[in-house]
Amino acid sequence: MKERKSTADWAQTLAQATSLDDPIWQMALNDPRKSVQTLVGRYQRQCLAQEEARQQHEQRLTIERDLFQNKGAQYIAGVDEVGRGPLAGPVVTAAVILPRDCSELVGVNDSKSITAKKRAEFDRLIRQYALAFHISVVQNPLIDEVNIYQATRLGMLDSVQKLSIQPDYILLDAMTIDSPLPQMSLIKGDQRSLSIAAASILAKEYRDQIMKEYGRIFPEYGFEQHMGYGTKQHLLALKTYGKTMIHRQSFAPVAQTQKLNPQVLDHFLK
Repeated sequence: MKERKSTADWAQTLAQATSLDDPIWQMALNDPRKSVQTLVGRYQRQCLAQEEARQQHEQRLTIERDLFQNKGAQYIAGVDEVGRGPLAGPVVTAAVILPRDCSELVGVNDSKSITAKKRAEFDRLIRQYALAFHISVVQNPLIDEVNIYQATRLGMLDSVQKLSIQPDYILLDAMTIDSPLPQMSLIKGDQRSLSIAAASILAKEYRDQIMKEYGRIFPEYGFEQHMGYGTKQHLLALKTYGKTMIHRQSFAPVAQTQKLNPQVLDHFLK
């Protein structure tokens, strides 16, 4: 009589199943032990999630593949920004050119829709597999000078122009830039295009690191927690400690704050 697989053996076998069409599932279902059926349910759910992620990945490549096949594009740059809404800190933009085969990036999505842990891992993978990428930082003085919308457009243009490979098509998330290159502005582009989603992750990770550093410089504001957005904590800190050199002076809650943080008083008096 053939010895049955142990539960540990089933766990190892089921973990290697890549499709629900794999005959290993039926074999496992024939094992009446409750511990094995628990494993079957767990790994089937994981397999379903992986298949759904692959399908979503293919969907996010639809626009790029159309441009490759029907527009003769060779290099497509996805462009996105992070930080238009905060009261402090820069706006950060990124441009990314991905290879046509992006199987290593299954799961990449809009930076706001994935966990911080996943975002950090995808940031590493995008940097590893991208054909080219560039991240640009637009500081608050220029934001105050030209307004946040124009500052973002300037950052996006800079990101594209400084790519080591010049693209022949640009995909942007609900924006346009002053570039002679053909471009497409996509509503919710960071959810519809893998290239834009990758750019959003690079920009988000880079800006978060900047704001965490500002959190160490100005610990009373909690920048590492709210990343400069106008949270209750941030507004209370503005009222209590005053505005700093990294605050956007033209944004209403900051403009209405008369008090200056003593650490940066000299900066404002120059």
